[in-house]
Amino acid sequence: MVAEHIKQLVESPTAGVIRRMFEEGAVLKQKYGAENVYDFSLGNPDLDPPEQVVQAILKTAQDTTHGCHGYMPNAGYPAARDAMAKKTSLEQGISVPGSNIIMSVGAAGALNAALKALLNPGDEVIVPCPYFTEYDHYIHNHNGEIHRVSTKADFSLDTDAIAAALSEVTAAVIINSPNNPTGHIYSDADIAALAAVLNAHGKKTGRYPYIICDEPYRAITYGGKKVASVFPAYENTVVVTSFAKNLSLPGERIGYIALNPACRESKDFLAAAVFATRVLGYVNAPAFFQKVVTESWDAVCDYSLYEKRCKELTEIMDYAGFSYARPDGAFYLFVKVPEEWNGDDMAFTDHLKKYNILCAPGSGFGGKGWFRIAYCVSEKTILNSKEAFYKAAREK
Repeated sequence: MVAEHIKQLVESPTAGVIRRMFEEGAVLKQKYGAENVYDFSLGNPDLDPPEQVVQAILKTAQDTTHGCHGYMPNAGYPAARDAMAKKTSLEQGISVPGSNIIMSVGAAGALNAALKALLNPGDEVIVPCPYFTEYDHYIHNHNGEIHRVSTKADFSLDTDAIAAALSEVTAAVIINSPNNPTGHIYSDADIAALAAVLNAHGKKTGRYPYIICDEPYRAITYGGKKVASVFPAYENTVVVTSFAKNLSLPGERIGYIALNPACRESKDFLAAAVFATRVLGYVNAPAFFQKVVTESWDAVCDYSLYEKRCKELTEIMDYAGFSYARPDGAFYLFVKVPEEWNGDDMAFTDHLKKYNILCAPGSGFGGKGWFRIAYCVSEKTILNSKEAFYKAAREK
């Protein structure tokens, strides 16, 4: 018999809403033709991996040495960990040793391992809204509770709200920058304010919650904007990330955990996260792609197509009369549901299907009254959707 709580989650209207939209899109494309369906449901990067990655794949595939497909330490190959340490050091502005890296099965695997390492039953994880909806499940996987807090009107961190949410059972705060679904980048000032709040809480209670930075979109930014370095600002900080978005390798499931060397319990956290990697059933990150990213993590990527598509899409939204949050990065546009729909984003995204438009409702991200457009799709899809969005905005 299927577990009752899993059954309830599966049958929830917001459960798996993004994937469900994607699957509905496949049906519509078969019925009406792919060129007549505007599928913006899934954040599946459509840029090809850069040449340096392709060459690393070919090189790795030609390796036939004895044991090349065998186990390695659960934390990953030493060479891969050293390479990710170099990458993290450049991003964070401080020296990070390879011993503070744990290779993972994507950012999702990294986040689950980190949460299992940190959470006692009943512990809370604070998550600013809107947020990537799978956080709910990842936290509950490890007997924790999600504590959602609102962001400000511009989607920047509301550290007063975070301070009010803190308690003695707060284990961590998850931040995602650039954010999915808003594309917002949290500023240096945001991070400094968050660190001050958590340090004050730690001095008062003796428990310093971790900041978990979920950063698969870190490299995809617009207008010269950069994601803030968090390690120099706060000691108990861990980065979870992957190469799914920046190198367009989502299906290869390769990522890593990076722990701040200044962490107050560095040795214990690393041992716990390695143990969690093993007992969650991952055992280790895929050997093949550990070797690939060791050779190609610093590949030069051109994200200008995403920025161009963003501009094209915002022009269509302006034409159709939609309000939206202009993104700083990633490849999502968060759009306000028209006023006459009274914030019912579930009903409005169902309405969009009548025009063969597939978008994810904001309620699935803790952002009721909005919907998300993933513009990692062809320019043809974006440009051809213009009149469909215009009609959808005016008819009910």
